[in-house]
Amino acid sequence: MFFNPRLDKPFIWPNGKKGAVTLTFDDARSSQTELGIPILNDYGIKATFFVNQGGLEQELEKWGKAVEAGHEMGNHTQNHPCSGNYGFNRDSYLEDYTLDRMEAELLEANETIKKLLGVTPNSFAYPCGQTFVGRGTNCQSYVQIVAKHFLVGRSAFDESINNPWNMDLAQTMGLDMDMGNFDALKAMVDGVHRSGGWLCLFGHGIGAESASQTLSAGVLKQLCEYMQDPANEIWVDTAAAIGTHIKAQTTAV
Repeated sequence: MFFNPRLDKPFIWPNGKKGAVTLTFDDARSSQTELGIPILNDYGIKATFFVNQGGLEQELEKWGKAVEAGHEMGNHTQNHPCSGNYGFNRDSYLEDYTLDRMEAELLEANETIKKLLGVTPNSFAYPCGQTFVGRGTNCQSYVQIVAKHFLVGRSAFDESINNPWNMDLAQTMGLDMDMGNFDALKAMVDGVHRSGGWLCLFGHGIGAESASQTLSAGVLKQLCEYMQDPANEIWVDTAAAIGTHIKAQTTAV
């Protein structure tokens, strides 16, 4: 169990739950509204979707219904900037960004989401899981900007669940569920039950089968069913909901 290092007490989750899980999906892909959200709705699970303008505008009505169903819409930047090593988004290489440019684009993305869906994001996902701008001696972290404007900043391709007592919400660790099989994802959820931590999973597309940047719809169904089993004592909710609970409890001690 995760204990407060000073008080030697376990973290308390709502309603006697033993740990928490959030399902997050990036890029506002059409398979999320077509396949993913109907599955989540069937199991009563609220997820966090880190969206961008292009994906929203293609299926705006469906995304509006997702908001009505209680799913969270998070910020995934306006231009999805990543390292130039990837070779895509030629005008949006992180090595060419400054902190001012990043902040301006994050706020612009917030305004776009508010205009299109009527909600202001409270959570953010770092594109490619990268948290820097600039290069060499001019390289800087933009975590501080995310912390200024959002409750939760989710990273990616990490290796551990989050310890609610010690974690930095602006650097919430995210574990990859793309191409995941049920046994592997089940083991992650079971680890949450043992440790009392927060597992933040991230994926992209939802498909008939697992593939690159895609989670099988069948695996998603199995995962939802397993997490919703009362015997597993897991709280499944959005990044903002769980982040709010963590902030309230950790700032009260």
